[in-house]
Amino acid sequence: MTSEPQATSPYAEAYRADPAILTIADAIAHPVKAANFPQAVLRFRNDRHAATVGLEALDDKRWVHHFGRFNPMPGNLPQPLALAYHGHQFRVYNPQIGDGRGFLFAQLRDDKDRLLDLGTKGSGQTPFSRDGDGRLTLKGAVREILATEMLEALGVNTSKTFSVVETGESLWRGDEPSPTRSAVLVRLSHSHIRFGTFQRIAYEDDEEKMRRVVRYALDTLYDGQTGDNEAALLLGLAVERMADLAASYMVAGFVHGVLNTDNMNITGESFDYGPWRFAPTWEPGFTAAYFDHAGLYAFARQPEAIHWNLGQLAVALRLISDAPPLIAALERFGPLYQEALARRFCWRLGVVPQGLEQDRVLVAAAEALMRGGGVGIDDFFFAWMGDASPACPAALIGEPGEALWADFGAVKAGYAAARDRSHPYWQGDAPQSMLIDEVESIWAAIAERDDWAPLHAKVEAVRAMGEALTG
Repeated sequence: MTSEPQATSPYAEAYRADPAILTIADAIAHPVKAANFPQAVLRFRNDRHAATVGLEALDDKRWVHHFGRFNPMPGNLPQPLALAYHGHQFRVYNPQIGDGRGFLFAQLRDDKDRLLDLGTKGSGQTPFSRDGDGRLTLKGAVREILATEMLEALGVNTSKTFSVVETGESLWRGDEPSPTRSAVLVRLSHSHIRFGTFQRIAYEDDEEKMRRVVRYALDTLYDGQTGDNEAALLLGLAVERMADLAASYMVAGFVHGVLNTDNMNITGESFDYGPWRFAPTWEPGFTAAYFDHAGLYAFARQPEAIHWNLGQLAVALRLISDAPPLIAALERFGPLYQEALARRFCWRLGVVPQGLEQDRVLVAAAEALMRGGGVGIDDFFFAWMGDASPACPAALIGEPGEALWADFGAVKAGYAAARDRSHPYWQGDAPQSMLIDEVESIWAAIAERDDWAPLHAKVEAVRAMGEALTG
C-alpha cells in the first residue's frame, strides 16, 4: 500500500462512507487485493457524478491513489471484496462464475441518500478468475464510457463510468488486434447484488443466508420496505424496475448483448457493457454479440430475455417462499412493460401521453415507419420531437416510406408537445448517435495517435443531448 498523498481539501462534506455490505460479506464475498499495475495514467474521471458523492475535490494524484492503486477510502471497506454468484449464461447454468476481474471497492451515500457502490472491472485476478487474467482492455473501457454516457442521456437507468486509468500492460485478446493496451475501470452503481447472487445461495440450499441477503437488499436498496413475504416483495420490486429497464432499452434502440442472469442487477440498473450496440434501425433481429448465433439477445427479444431472467430469480427465491406469490409478481411484467414502453416512448418523442390504448397506436405507427421505411431510430426521434411535423424526406418518397411517414404524422397530430425545440441541440442538422462506425473511429484516434479529443468531444455532445431531452 502506498502512502497517503497530500491535498488541501480531498473530500467534500458530501462524502459519506457507508460500507453496509460488511453485514453480509461473509455470505456473498471474498476479500481480495488489486493487481499491482506497472503504470497508472488517469484517462477519464466523471466529475459530474463525483460531485454527487463528495469526491469531485480529489486532485488527480489522490484520484489515482484510490481508483488506480485502490488504497482504501476513509471509513470505507478496509479491503476490496470479490462477490460470489452463479448464473445462466445464454440459458445454460454455470456455477463456476463470480467477480473474476472486478471487485467492490467502496460504498457511499449520494446526494439523494441512496447507497451506491464503487466497483471495478479489470482490477486483477480473484478466486473466481478461472483461466482469465483479470484484466480489461483500454478499448473495452472506452466503449463502456460511450455506452453509459449515451444511455444516461437517453434516460436509461444505468451504471456510471466513474473512472478509467490506463495500466501499462499489453493484453492478448482473440477478438481484437493484440497486443492491446490495458485499463482498470471504476463504476458507480446502485448495488452489485445480481440475480446470480440469489441463484448461488439457492444452489447451496442455505435458507438463512437467503433471508439475510433478501433483507439486506430491501433495507439498503429499497428504503427498508417490509412485508409478510419478503422474497415476493423483493421480486415484485425487481419486476417493476426490470420492466422499465426493458422498455428503456427499446426506446433507446440499445442492444446489451449479454443479458445473462449474472448481468442482472436486483435494482434494475443496467451495467456491464461488453459487445453492446445501438441498432441503426428498428430491426427486431439485430444482435450485438458476434457469438449470439441464435439471436437469443437480439433487439426485440430483450424484454423476453429479461422476463426469463426474472423467472430464474423467482426459482431461486422459492427457497424461502411458496410459488403463488412469486408467480403473481412475475405476471405483472407484461402489463408493466407495455406501460413503461408507452411512457418512455412519449418522453423521448416529447409529447404528452394520452393513455395506454392510444399511446400504443402511436408506438405501433412509429415502429412501422422506422422498420418499413428504414428510418434510423435516432433520426426519427430527432425529426419528430415535440411539436415538429416534418416533411417526408426525399429518400422516402414512394411506397412504402411515404405512406408510413404520413400514417405516423396523422397519429402524432393528435398529441400535444411536452417539450419545445428551443434548446440548441434541436437546431442542429443531425442527432447524436452511437453507432458502431463512430465508436470505432473514436477508438482508432486513441489507438493510432493517442488522441483523446474525439472521445471527450463526444461525451460533451451526448451530455448536451441529455440536457435537451430533460429540459
